[in-house]
Amino acid sequence: MKQSIIAWVERYFYAPSLLDRLLSYLLYPLSLLYCAIVWIRYKTAKEVDFHIPVISVGNLTVGGSGKTPLVCALAATFSAPCIILRGYGRHSSGLIIVKDCHGIHCDVNESGDEAMIYATKLPSSVVIVSESRDEAIAKARQMGCEVVFLDDGYSQHHIKKYDILIDVPTPNLCCLPSGPFRERLWSNKTAYIAREGRTFNRRVTYSDLSDAMVLVTAIARPERLQAYLPKNVIQHCYFPDHYYFKKAEIEDILHHSSASSLLVTYKDYVKLSKYNLPLSLMDLDLEISKKLVDAVHTYVNDLKVCTPEHRHL
Repeated sequence: MKQSIIAWVERYFYAPSLLDRLLSYLLYPLSLLYCAIVWIRYKTAKEVDFHIPVISVGNLTVGGSGKTPLVCALAATFSAPCIILRGYGRHSSGLIIVKDCHGIHCDVNESGDEAMIYATKLPSSVVIVSESRDEAIAKARQMGCEVVFLDDGYSQHHIKKYDILIDVPTPNLCCLPSGPFRERLWSNKTAYIAREGRTFNRRVTYSDLSDAMVLVTAIARPERLQAYLPKNVIQHCYFPDHYYFKKAEIEDILHHSSASSLLVTYKDYVKLSKYNLPLSLMDLDLEISKKLVDAVHTYVNDLKVCTPEHRHL
């Protein structure tokens, strides 16, 4: 039931039918009210300088956009980055240091799937999950990190930061609930707009492919994977975004599909690897433009010169 609702919502936002468009029109007054509330929140926010460069990577719409691989690609260009995120879907609360220079300190249930991706893919990084971005940024500075990357932090308007927004094409340009936009790119708010094919290109690598695979994934908008699937995928099993798989249900899928392995993304892999099941990995990375990398490093280097620690050197 939940999966059907999620599928309908994604269609409503990104590939609406005539009835979906009619519903969107009827909900438009609520969207105006919602937009007014978030605009007031933006206008009343007072910017705080945390004295450490902060880069936010996000998008204005609901659903997946490729934030995680873009953060990975950018953070990998630094020697001591910190990744901060809420850890959506984690079975824990409060500030948790998922990874530091001594290694990984918790399991995927405590960290959330996206935080564990960062922890395993970025060996030189610090990874922190916290409901309070302010507290986490202060902790990153205390730990000596050179730059902070906020996963999906555009709406944190009180934080002094460099915003990168991934453009997600959609025919519906309304705010929630009439459309998919959580917020607008407000006037006087600057951001680097990243677009697939211009700012970045997706690159897919495969590991341990088998002759017959069943795709098992719990990512937002899983139809995005269609263009990258190997030909020998015999079945698709979609779960809600951030879903925590149960071993029995995955074994059941493997048995009834007659597949020899499960094809998964890295986001699924960090949750399924503990079950010792036959996994085939489809890992999506990004090749990013030099222009974006240079823009981020210029921002970070300029701020380093201006921080109190550097002014007294």
